[in-house]
Amino acid sequence: MTSPPPSSPHASTPSTPSVLDLAPVVPVVVVDDLGDAVPLARALVAGGLPAIEVTLRTPAAIDAIRAIAGEVPGAVVGAGTVITPGQVEDVVRAGARFLVSPGWTDVLLAAMRGSGVPFLPGVSTTSEVVALLERGVREMKFFPAEAAGGTAYLKALAAPLPQARFCPTGGIGPASAPEYLALPNVGCVGGSWMLPKDAVAGRDWERVERLAREAAGLSAGGTCR
Repeated sequence: MTSPPPSSPHASTPSTPSVLDLAPVVPVVVVDDLGDAVPLARALVAGGLPAIEVTLRTPAAIDAIRAIAGEVPGAVVGAGTVITPGQVEDVVRAGARFLVSPGWTDVLLAAMRGSGVPFLPGVSTTSEVVALLERGVREMKFFPAEAAGGTAYLKALAAPLPQARFCPTGGIGPASAPEYLALPNVGCVGGSWMLPKDAVAGRDWERVERLAREAAGLSAGGTCR
């Protein structure tokens, strides 16, 4: 993930580890009920998944980020589906510690870079990757991963563009995640399989924690790290 220290506006610092290195999986969270935000995040953190991407798909999302940031020690809460400079400002003010976008423009990139927090701009083509590398960005979201070519596409990018690292998201589950994690240019994957709708609706946080722990143990080849 790109973080802007004074010495270089485009690189992570030792004191700000990349979200790509926090855990093998970043949960992609949709919060419909604000009351679920804190217990859900606590379950994910307890299961070993500290980086939590709350998507801006519901009216409760920004308040959920604020609640998680203030009430869940150990959580590194971020905002996903960020597509406007206004959203960048709102989520950082709420306590987001990283930003994720499904795609990027120069306007959005400038806003994310100016936010002072790490960010992962979304890409799905080689030209987008090269354009970001030209702008000093080396860590990106690959989205929608399965629809955009999956592991075969990312493997093909590794040789000509080894400096780019990715968090693939979109259509990835526990069976396919190890195949992505085996690639040299993948730091982690994004997914929501540890948050089944029935478990969240039933507030079965023990089940969420168990699934999170299984996800946290994933590595290349499907074995525990």
